[in-house]
Amino acid sequence: MSRRLTSRRLTAERAGEWIRRWELQQQRYACDREARFTVIADVVETATASGAHPLVADLGCGPGSLAARLAERLPHAEVIGVDTDPLLLALGRAHHGALVRFADATIGAPGWLASLDLGRPLDAVVSATALHYLPEPALLSVYEQVRESLRPGGVLVNGDHLFQEDPAVADLAAVVGRRHAERHGTHAHEDWSGWWAAVASAPELSAPLAERARRGPGAGGDNGLTLQRHVELLHKAGFDAAGPVWQYGPSCVLVAVNGA
Repeated sequence: MSRRLTSRRLTAERAGEWIRRWELQQQRYACDREARFTVIADVVETATASGAHPLVADLGCGPGSLAARLAERLPHAEVIGVDTDPLLLALGRAHHGALVRFADATIGAPGWLASLDLGRPLDAVVSATALHYLPEPALLSVYEQVRESLRPGGVLVNGDHLFQEDPAVADLAAVVGRRHAERHGTHAHEDWSGWWAAVASAPELSAPLAERARRGPGAGGDNGLTLQRHVELLHKAGFDAAGPVWQYGPSCVLVAVNGA
């Protein structure tokens, strides 16, 4: 194989380097991100403790940051990472493919759950900083579909920027988050734009980057829904119980439990 072709091959080691940069970049946008991941894993581990081979799906998994942590915490579980970004999926498959089964699917699109080829009810569904881009009607539909796919007693665990209903409290939470970032120096890391600019010049990522361009820009933005509104939508979707189990500034872990 020529040196030129070798330089264009995405190895597990090279994917790991890009994912480590991704992890640092994401710390700019998720207050106490690692603690949030740990809380999500604690909830999933507790909810699946009685199962011999739990089935867990991570919605909007990116390169597998949360999915891989869950697979390491629960080595007896099957973890499926769901995303629609071909470049992030390529990184995840190259570096975390032994731990996580990655699925290329658009959350909320017709037939997206069926395309995952689950074969049995899910024990847990997680998401981190991903569902906020869904407009409210689409989010409610996803919540309904997720509930129907969960076994009785299964959980949905969503870690995201979930703001308080009262603007004064929301403003104070934002200050808490900003002070945390200042103390820990997270804004010194490469930002989102910088990471993607670096990706654009990497020959080993040219193929998935071209596919990303072909598909066009994905969903973006923020639905602006408060924590309280998420809880209301989860109850409307049929979950028996819903509420936060952890929050630091605007960063929150919201849990919903499917009834027996």
